[in-house]
Amino acid sequence: MSESTSCLDDLTSRGLVSQCTPDLEAHLKSGQRTLYCGFDPTADSLHIGSLVPLLALRRLQLAGHRPVALVGGATGLVGDPSFKAQERSLNPGELVSQWTASIFRQVSRFVDTDGPRAAQVVNNLDWFQSIAFIDFLRDVGKHFSVSAMIQKDSVRQRLDRDGAGLSFTEFAYMLLQAYDFSELNRRLGCTIQLGGSDQWGNITSGIDLCRRLNGSHVHGLTLPLVTKADGAKFGKTEAGTVWLDPAKTSPYAFYQFWMSAADDDVYRFLKYFTFLTAQEVSAIREADESSGGKPEAQRLLANEVTKLVHGEQGLASAARITEALFSGSHYELSEPDLEQLRLDGLATTLLSLNDLQKPLTGLLVDAGMVASGKQAKDALSRRALQVNGRAYGIEDNLSATSCFSRELAVYGRFFLAKLGKRTYHLFIFDAQGASR
Repeated sequence: MSESTSCLDDLTSRGLVSQCTPDLEAHLKSGQRTLYCGFDPTADSLHIGSLVPLLALRRLQLAGHRPVALVGGATGLVGDPSFKAQERSLNPGELVSQWTASIFRQVSRFVDTDGPRAAQVVNNLDWFQSIAFIDFLRDVGKHFSVSAMIQKDSVRQRLDRDGAGLSFTEFAYMLLQAYDFSELNRRLGCTIQLGGSDQWGNITSGIDLCRRLNGSHVHGLTLPLVTKADGAKFGKTEAGTVWLDPAKTSPYAFYQFWMSAADDDVYRFLKYFTFLTAQEVSAIREADESSGGKPEAQRLLANEVTKLVHGEQGLASAARITEALFSGSHYELSEPDLEQLRLDGLATTLLSLNDLQKPLTGLLVDAGMVASGKQAKDALSRRALQVNGRAYGIEDNLSATSCFSRELAVYGRFFLAKLGKRTYHLFIFDAQGASR
């Protein structure tokens, strides 16, 4: 896709249009447009669910438009209540500031900040920190009807939930997001806001505020929230959330997440998360279905998304680890090979003698192989844990020494652990038998 006239058709063919204002297509076709999407810092990294809007910004930039990625240094201090079951915990300002800086750097990698369609990354704290509360109530709050706000789905579902309720802090979030749209419209000529389907109420409030404050006719587009065909939550593994930061989810673990995509999901994910055209994805599906062999879609998906997020080097390291572990050759790995797995990014834990006094379940949780002790016990009850090729069960849980002892280590210090079919982890005694 290279022509702006086809960008909405492209998004539609990928299944990426949930809702949009009626005349959005004509607006996009009539010239270069500035559009934005917001990302609140709720952690020090975005997770893979954020890839859909990030890539939508990039798709529209490639189609000739100018994207703006807004990082919510201000709104992150409040928290969006949209379709959340309960009140968010308010994080300290200093922590939100640190997270904002991290997300700012992260989103900058997904859009081109040079050239005639140069993207901008902005922080909404830049304008909110100079607004007096009374001025905001007089100049912005007067344009919002409480009765209309209560009718928004994102608010009603909280009010209708027994015992949940909604604080004024979260109730006011809609005003903050709407004001973001009006400010970007005024400052940068932004006329389109993107967001997840749970953001439609906030976006339409912003559309109305742009009209009232700026006299501008602006537009909205929502993208579907990603779900898995089996109903399981997208972006979660036994070890927890799949992050975009390689320090939180290694390129190898990231690669394996996509490799494990179900056949019912993989072709849809190719449309959502890669720049392959819808026609190319259809051709891949036809080839897989007619080949009678192992489908290629998962490998293509893992290759494309890992390269997109972690670059060629990250993809190469993930591929090296995968080849070593899944070809069965890990039983023949030399000591330098095992060190290289660590350097390539295989999740690694350095063991101290004190670590061996923990229950095995505790060690697995601390290493990030599972998200909870309950998951660890379930895996052990199925004897789904192997360490250096030997299976362990719930009877081994009393102490980690049952499988992590110097006598059982490869080359005196390495333990290659496998949980289930795809989760690998390297445990290493350091030279002193203590963690550094």
